[in-house]
Amino acid sequence: MRLTAEQRAVVEHGDGHARVAAVAGSGKTTTLVARVLQLLERGVPAARILVLMFNRSAREDFQARLAALAPPGQRLPDVRTFHSLGHRLTGSLTRWGALSPRRLLSADWQVERLLRQASLEVLGDDPERRENALEADTLDALAHFCGLVKAEMASPAALYQRLDFAEETRHFVDAFQRLEELLAEHGLMTYSDLLYRPLRALEADPALTGRVQGFLDQVIIDEYQDINQAQLRLLATLAGRDAAVMAVGDANQCIYEWRGAHPDTMREHFSATFGPATDYPLSTTFRHGHALALAANHAIAANRRRPDQLCLAAPGTPFTSLAVDRGPGALLAELAAWQRAGRHLDEVCLLVRSWALSVVFQLQLLQAGIPFRLSREDRFVFRLPLVQALAGYLRLALSPGLLRDPALLQRLLEQPTPFVARERLAALARRLADTQTFPERHDPLLAGLKPIQRRNLSRRWALLCELPRLAGWSPVRLLTHVVDSLDAEKVLKRAAARREKGEEDVRLLDVLVEQAAELSDIEAFIELLERPVENHADGVLITTVHGAKGLEWPLVALGGVNEEDFPHYGRDNPLTADRLEEERRLFYVAITRARERLLILHDGGEHRPSRFIGETAWQDCLRVAARLDGEGDPQAPLAVGAPARVAGYLQALGRELPLRPLVAEAAPGAVGEAPLEEYRPGQRLRHAVFGEGEVAVVEGDPADPVIEVCFRQSGRRRLLAKRAPIERLSDAPSPVKP
Repeated sequence: MRLTAEQRAVVEHGDGHARVAAVAGSGKTTTLVARVLQLLERGVPAARILVLMFNRSAREDFQARLAALAPPGQRLPDVRTFHSLGHRLTGSLTRWGALSPRRLLSADWQVERLLRQASLEVLGDDPERRENALEADTLDALAHFCGLVKAEMASPAALYQRLDFAEETRHFVDAFQRLEELLAEHGLMTYSDLLYRPLRALEADPALTGRVQGFLDQVIIDEYQDINQAQLRLLATLAGRDAAVMAVGDANQCIYEWRGAHPDTMREHFSATFGPATDYPLSTTFRHGHALALAANHAIAANRRRPDQLCLAAPGTPFTSLAVDRGPGALLAELAAWQRAGRHLDEVCLLVRSWALSVVFQLQLLQAGIPFRLSREDRFVFRLPLVQALAGYLRLALSPGLLRDPALLQRLLEQPTPFVARERLAALARRLADTQTFPERHDPLLAGLKPIQRRNLSRRWALLCELPRLAGWSPVRLLTHVVDSLDAEKVLKRAAARREKGEEDVRLLDVLVEQAAELSDIEAFIELLERPVENHADGVLITTVHGAKGLEWPLVALGGVNEEDFPHYGRDNPLTADRLEEERRLFYVAITRARERLLILHDGGEHRPSRFIGETAWQDCLRVAARLDGEGDPQAPLAVGAPARVAGYLQALGRELPLRPLVAEAAPGAVGEAPLEEYRPGQRLRHAVFGEGEVAVVEGDPADPVIEVCFRQSGRRRLLAKRAPIERLSDAPSPVKP
């Protein structure tokens, strides 16, 4: 097994604890397999070694590699996930009488049934709140809340106050308590309980803790940056004072804070929990070339909570090309070029920050007849209830006879939710289909409804009756009218159990309206929304960045990289410093999934490109990578926006290139100033952060001109020409690889 010097240092670590900071694609699995084999050679008994992996697939991969390289007949150590470890521990504590016997609920529908029962019981006789509590999104949010209480070992009330849940979720704390009672009454437990129950029992009984300690000499844990409080405390309990713990991970890839992980777990909390540790870097990536390695270093540089470590491309790693472009059209062109080169679509992954941002790409791929697959089939655009309802509203404009279809009327009354019980809406839909008249306010069908609920239902019926008269409108005008008449944005935000879910639904509306503007025929737009699709195994994979953790592809397209989309924030959801760092880590994970090519796509138009694009300094990175590969004049200084960062990268590689900072050129007689006459509309510039652009306007005081520049990757910006870190470019583009 050939190892780098950094990998050998990890494998040969001696006594005591260790932290291994491993960048994406650094061969950590190979290193950890070699570490285990080395421990066995030293005579450490296999039974006294525990290896913890992040998930089942990682565990199975590790076990297979270990078995393939171990000597014949060699006994191998335990390789587990935290849940399998908790399952075994739960069994032991149950046999000892410390825990009561319980059956594990392995199916989601079983847990959902208990969540529904708990919600209904704590909400009592409030039919409207009960109805909303049973919505799929609300039940998902409740399940997430209950799991997070156990992951963080927190008080339900305190955790609820800290989290950003909507008004409709104020029953969550009581529902958690009732769920715990139901689980105990029926002798059941969830996956979260596999850690929660044994940890509570151990921490409550020191004598019990003593019975599970002393069995381990070595503990190796992968993806340490993603463990939560319950996992950390259980690990510390089992390791005790005697076992040496080796934590392997990358704080820059901590993207699961929403389920209890924290970047400081890797950086600071390890020593506080286990004691002093030896630090080892795995800084060389075998996944991608210099351009992307440099871009990754630039992308994460602004984070305060990050390791002081560079990602370095291994010698001989193939060139990784980078590009920034606009919208789905650029993706279609990229896929066509990929196929012309003899490559397959199943080598391509489209990543998005949220599923709503995938909708425009789904529609464009459908129109182009390009096969694709989603990691979650329920996120196909035509299967989303809101999209189905909006297509129904538009369909009604073309087919007035559908006003007598009770099934369609019920679907349109339900989406977006009017906060009325489904049974009542079904009865109302049948009445409307039969009578074509909205009931009087004192009708028993409306009894018990609040005035605002009656008004909203009446307005929705009025909209349905109005639609056939609007059949001549364009798709975008008609869809906008429907969305505005339903007050859909406000309703979706109120109905969402979590603020981010509401914002994602509103973003979905925006995407649909933008797509409607691309077509002039309502029938064609409806057909697009209703077109049946299915996953194609040989097609482009579409998934979220969170779902791509630990994976890689030859070609990665990162879509929807717009300000307010990625990083995600809005008027009602401001971007704090900590959240910005979390979003930046998510972006870092996204771009480091690529092996051969990374294509970053923003929407353009009203959507300003994300600040993250400029932070990558991707054009600088391409130029440096090209020079490292022997292109261009080796003596000509390269102008880069962050020369110290690039110089540090080169020094770590043992390479040298002449660099100069990217600043405004000096004018005759004035250091650091550029004369007004040399800036003109059409002049090409390069900015240290915003990339390349073209001057659109030159104005202001000739001694201190203001220029307005259209940057391809960062939109339109106004700059003080004297002070901006810019460089005038010749008409010929810089030599970079395609």
